[in-house]
Amino acid sequence: MTHLAVVLVLTAALFHASWNFLAKRTGKSPGFVWLNSTVSAILYLPALALFLLLTKTQIQGMQALFILISACLQAGYCIFLQRSYGTGDLSLSYPLARGTGPLFSTLGAIVLLGERPSLGALIGIVALIGGVMFLMGNPWQLLRQGTDARAAIGYALLTGLFIATYTLIDKYAVGVLLISPLLMDGASTIARSGLLIPSVIGKWDGVCTTWRTYRLEVLGVAILGPLAYLLVLSALTFSPVSQVAPMRECSVLIGAFLGTRLLAEKHARRRLISAGVILVGVFLLAIS
Repeated sequence: MTHLAVVLVLTAALFHASWNFLAKRTGKSPGFVWLNSTVSAILYLPALALFLLLTKTQIQGMQALFILISACLQAGYCIFLQRSYGTGDLSLSYPLARGTGPLFSTLGAIVLLGERPSLGALIGIVALIGGVMFLMGNPWQLLRQGTDARAAIGYALLTGLFIATYTLIDKYAVGVLLISPLLMDGASTIARSGLLIPSVIGKWDGVCTTWRTYRLEVLGVAILGPLAYLLVLSALTFSPVSQVAPMRECSVLIGAFLGTRLLAEKHARRRLISAGVILVGVFLLAIS
């Protein structure tokens, strides 16, 4: 994995953890996912229009199909992630979703895309995922904590599945179909905003309240979310999924810190130990 890819992915991880922290602060606020998706789409429109004008890019049928599939998957990802945040801690939902995502995507990359990570990369993947799971804690104890914890775990696992699926779809789109990362994420974000319209029908009063109360959070997620993923897509154009996807998970270190320090969530000591294991995994991936 090149140094440029490492820089891109680690910067994306910082942005990713930051917008997830902002999303957690909004909880179950109605319309939040649609609001930040729509603001992102509005911000993307001029850049995307300029890109299409300057490059004279024409979207082919297969490219349009993959953009639409990605938009559907990311809509599901956003919905289930926000539901998990509405019922559980950031330091529970975020590591679980981000930890299972690379597990699924790495297996998918090996089975479906024929990628063959090196021994060092495989050890790094195991260390990274193991650290994330230790960060989460004993899953059986979590399951006994009540319906909210069980719901948060279920939604987080679904989120991880969506992460893995759209990562593989987007890797094929930018790596094989040669869709520009800007076009891929911009077009899918615009499509996602349209797909989420049914989720706010009949809830406009609640959506307006969410906007008045959490305007800064909406704007933060709308800006940092696409920016983080653009960096990841850029790395995917010349790096394998089996290395990029797991390395993204160092964002859980930042997310756990934000959850324990700024949201006063528990288990800080265990999460510091987990951080060391995850850093080992990141280092092994970086040099493989």
